[in-house]
Amino acid sequence: MNNKSLYINEAERIYVYELRSVEETAAKVNVCPRTIIKWKLKGDWDTKRRQFLKSKQAFHEELYDFARKIMHEIKADLENGEKIDTGRMYAFTKMLPLITKIKEYEDVATLMKDKPAENKGLTKELIRTIEEEILGMKPNE
Repeated sequence: MNNKSLYINEAERIYVYELRSVEETAAKVNVCPRTIIKWKLKGDWDTKRRQFLKSKQAFHEELYDFARKIMHEIKADLENGEKIDTGRMYAFTKMLPLITKIKEYEDVATLMKDKPAENKGLTKELIRTIEEEILGMKPNE
C-alpha cells in the first residue's frame, strides 16, 4: 500500500465515520481540500456516510426499544411484588452506559441532518480540476 492509499483511507475514515467536513478532513490529513473533494466524489463518501448514520440510528432505536422493554418488565415485576430476574436486571444495568454513548451518536446524526447540504453542482474549482487533470487543458493565463 502506497502513501497515497494511506492518505485516502485515513481521509475517508475521518470524513465518513468522524463526520468531519471537507476542510476539517483536509487539515487532519494535511492535503488540499480540492484533493479531498476529488477523493470524496470518486469514492462516493457521501453515500457511505449516509449508510453509516442510518446504521447507527437503526441500532440506537433497537437498543432503546430493548432497554425500554426490559425496564417495563422490571417495573411490572416491582409493582406486582414479584422477584426481579437478576439476569434481566444485570442486562439493563449494563446497557445504561451504552445509552449515553448512543445519545452522542444521535446528537451527531441530528446535527448532520440539520446541516445544509454541500453544493453538489460543479464548482469553478472542480471544473478547472477536470479540465487540467482529465481533459489535459491548460488554464487560461
